Amino acid sequence: MSPARAVRGTPGDPAGVRAVAAALRARQEALPAGLAHRDTFLGVYARVTVAVADAVAAGVFEDPAWVSTWDEVFAELFLAAHDADLRGEPVPRPWRLAFAADPAMHPLGHLLLAMNAHINFDLPQSVAAVVSDADFADPDLLARRDRDHQRIDEVLFARVRAEDADLGWKTRVVDRLLAPANRWASRRFLRESREKVWRSTAVLQQARVEGPAAYDARVAELDVLTSAKIAEFLRPGPVLLRLALRGFGVTLPPA
Repeated sequence: MSPARAVRGTPGDPAGVRAVAAALRARQEALPAGLAHRDTFLGVYARVTVAVADAVAAGVFEDPAWVSTWDEVFAELFLAAHDADLRGEPVPRPWRLAFAADPAMHPLGHLLLAMNAHINFDLPQSVAAVVSDADFADPDLLARRDRDHQRIDEVLFARVRAEDADLGWKTRVVDRLLAPANRWASRRFLRESREKVWRSTAVLQQARVEGPAAYDARVAELDVLTSAKIAEFLRPGPVLLRLALRGFGVTLPPA
């Protein structure tokens, strides 16, 4: 049975998640002309966020209030990086590399670079921020958190076909022929990356117990791993199929 259908929670208030979508759209509308290449990620992120809000309202999650809080914390990491970069302030290296990519690169490349920064670097930090040490010590509660974490995948998978239409990329015959394979690849690498995120979150939590210096050191390690992943996105060839086979995510090794 699909994780998203195994247990239905009480329908929740999606107002906070919808506010995130509104914040993303506001940034999208305010993009300077020289940063138009960020439009793809902002648009995809806003639409996915609306889908998460709809899922919260429909009772897809066991703990909709927790999912809403997590979504807001997660988005804030991107919004802070985006806004800081516009102000000319330093941002984490995965975001700096994504923001500095050649504007002429294919929109899929920009999307993958931003997804790499947000999923591989930001997501473990956001999950660690909303799963307390006490939560980690409670196996039943931690299992509920993990199941809701998996249900996000189902929301994302439901968006894959819709994004094909919204983005309108498949103008070449080869793109149209590869579309089913690319959807399969997207589903596969999103699931794989989220599994790695959960493992990295556990490593961050253990470092947090050890103290701020240990936690900062593991975040710095995650920064290096995420930044190094970019080379795989820029290699020629069918990138989505390659990521499905080789993996999209990164994993912090245990101490």
